[in-house]
Amino acid sequence: MRARDLAIPYQTVDVNTDATAAARLMAEQQLPGLLVLGTDGSPTAILPASQLVKALVPTYVIEDPTLAAVVDEKHADRLCRALAGRSVADCLPVQSGPPPVAVPDDTALEVAALMAQARSPLVAVVETAKDGPHLLGVITASHLLHELLAGSEPDGSQPSHPTPPVV
Repeated sequence: MRARDLAIPYQTVDVNTDATAAARLMAEQQLPGLLVLGTDGSPTAILPASQLVKALVPTYVIEDPTLAAVVDEKHADRLCRALAGRSVADCLPVQSGPPPVAVPDDTALEVAALMAQARSPLVAVVETAKDGPHLLGVITASHLLHELLAGSEPDGSQPSHPTPPVV
């Protein structure tokens, strides 16, 4: 199986997208992060949902988590206001490098190795054409696992597994 076959449509934003809009998109679609595109349409970063959550928390609470207990609910409900007027670029991790990118002919194992090496929950699949890069889609870790597990069964069926206990 090749990267082009594994790639699925995925939500993207650009660096100038409003941070609140990006947070809403992640929340509504329950995404672990968003692929951030540059002005030329090429992948430039991954904005993890955890990074947006971090942007909501006041610095003094990050430095001393025990202070979170003294913030009343009325003020906690206003945390999302911290994103007002900020762009996706403002919320990217400081050491944010380019996301892992696969070419359409990469194998599932090459994609898995790229994902593992980058410790990334997703890999962008980009085809380079004369007019520039074209995003074909994204391979998420969960989708890759699903496809690899399906391929591990002799008849192609889904493996049976016990339901995990509810704690």
